[in-house]
Amino acid sequence: MDNYAAPVNDLLFIIENVIGYDKISELKPFVDFTPELSGAILAEAAKFSDEVLAPLNRLGDQQGCVLENGVVRTPEGFPGAYRQMIDAGWISMSAPEEFGGQNLPTVLTIAAFEMWSAANTAFGLVPVLSQSAIELMLEHADPVLKHTYLHKMVSGEWTTTMNLTEPQAGSDLSLLRTKAVKEGDYYRISGQKIYISGGDHDLSDNIVHLVLARLPDAPPGNRGISLFLVPKYLVRKNGELGDKNDLRPISLETKLGIHGNPTCVMSYGENTGAIGYLIGNENQGLAGMFTMMNVARLMVGLQGVAITERAYQQALAYSKDRLQGSRSNSSNASSPTPIVHHPDVKRMLLDMKCIAEAGRCLTLYAAYCIDLSKHHANAATRQIFSDRLSLLTPVVKAWITDRAIECASTGIQVHGGLGYIEDTGAAQHLRDARIMAIYEGTNGIQANDLIGRKILRESGSSMLRLISDMRDDLAGAEVAEGGALAVILIATRQSIDDLESAVDWVLSSAPNDPDGISAGAAAFLKLSGNAICGWLMAKCAIETQLLMDQGNPPGEKLLGRMHSARHFAETVLPQTTAALSTLRSGHPAVAKMSEKMFG
Repeated sequence: MDNYAAPVNDLLFIIENVIGYDKISELKPFVDFTPELSGAILAEAAKFSDEVLAPLNRLGDQQGCVLENGVVRTPEGFPGAYRQMIDAGWISMSAPEEFGGQNLPTVLTIAAFEMWSAANTAFGLVPVLSQSAIELMLEHADPVLKHTYLHKMVSGEWTTTMNLTEPQAGSDLSLLRTKAVKEGDYYRISGQKIYISGGDHDLSDNIVHLVLARLPDAPPGNRGISLFLVPKYLVRKNGELGDKNDLRPISLETKLGIHGNPTCVMSYGENTGAIGYLIGNENQGLAGMFTMMNVARLMVGLQGVAITERAYQQALAYSKDRLQGSRSNSSNASSPTPIVHHPDVKRMLLDMKCIAEAGRCLTLYAAYCIDLSKHHANAATRQIFSDRLSLLTPVVKAWITDRAIECASTGIQVHGGLGYIEDTGAAQHLRDARIMAIYEGTNGIQANDLIGRKILRESGSSMLRLISDMRDDLAGAEVAEGGALAVILIATRQSIDDLESAVDWVLSSAPNDPDGISAGAAAFLKLSGNAICGWLMAKCAIETQLLMDQGNPPGEKLLGRMHSARHFAETVLPQTTAALSTLRSGHPAVAKMSEKMFG
């Protein structure tokens, strides 16, 4: 199914009512940020997603990419669509004006990227990587490299890749073997990288590869890794493209999903050595790469929201058309009814809807943290939101993508047997979603990062500050006893209490049971995501109730938003208490299980 309707109104509701235009427009670069401006931009972004990208989604899945004579060809229509994206200036939205960007709020960029990723997940990977690479270059590249490459990267004329993984080195980057040898003002790079998204393609004139490698005298482990910019085509002093660099795609991976995006095995330096330029200092490349990776992790979480929304829309459309059985409250048992009226189907649809809305709230709030961490006038406030962004990054990446896989599977279930048949397109969403829990650091790595670096290393300070802010946000809410909002707030406050208890337990237990803490990291991340999203969904419900109290006709949209928040509170938030119990168990079975016990 190629039909997709970008949720512009939902995005605008969150930006206006949960985040607030006033909070963004008080930041110096965004004084002109208004509802009218954001509405106009997102309307155009939606038009591009619905009319250009969505119709190519199924085609991209079926055709895939091919490697011919050393060049990768993307599916039919992809190069033209990418050209339209460049011409419209979409990739440059949040980049600085100094390099040709539009300097728009990150909140707006994230909203637009959600729509494009939902319309066509495989296509959306290309500009997603560009966003993270631009951030890396802005923060770590020297002026010469910025001048030479950033303008074309910001415009989208040159695309980017992230080159970490090697056959023997996955998440453990200390095992990297790719070599770099200094030669004048550049380096010769040689080695092989695998799983490189967009490693080669026909979308852009040049591809800027960002490659981790080792110098001959580098210290062992992570302390001896450097970061290099290795272009597909060398760039002359006048900015024009020169000779092709000594690199090539060896093969394309045969994958479960995202067929429209080429995942390449890349070879560097088979002949004279690929020319690369150092970013940052020698042996300190991980700092730059983690800047890129952290942005990429946020964008992967965004992909999770996008695929959930896409799967939900398709399941909803099918449920309205599929006639099966009769309504439970119908007097005419022989009259078939659309399955959307069946309670179990409504439950599944509501499961998907509330996760999409919760994930959307979380990604937009993370984007808001980016804007404040960069542009708030007060240095202390900038640091608070920088720390908060760091805290939220693994939650955004892992919590949303785990839920996205569940929701894509639920979408298949709504379709019944037809969902298992490729003709409907429902299975594609599950196949496309499955990689999201793996790339840019597996969700297990995200869980350990959250509990190890963000909680233990900081003694829980960032999370406890967030918990305090969450409680303050909800403290003033006045609600009618027994109403939907009351139910939502009671469940949300309990989940926040559970989160605080979990933090306290981790801090007190870590010295005596480090393995138990690590084994419980996934439960802690799920608890954190549930509680934080519960808080944001409660804010949506409060604002929805306020609109209705102000005399706005309840309407199906407002009532639907309130029911969605209530469903989240009643079905997702109780899981925080269960996760807390799991965490406190210390996982004795995990600790006592030996290799031989697995069989």
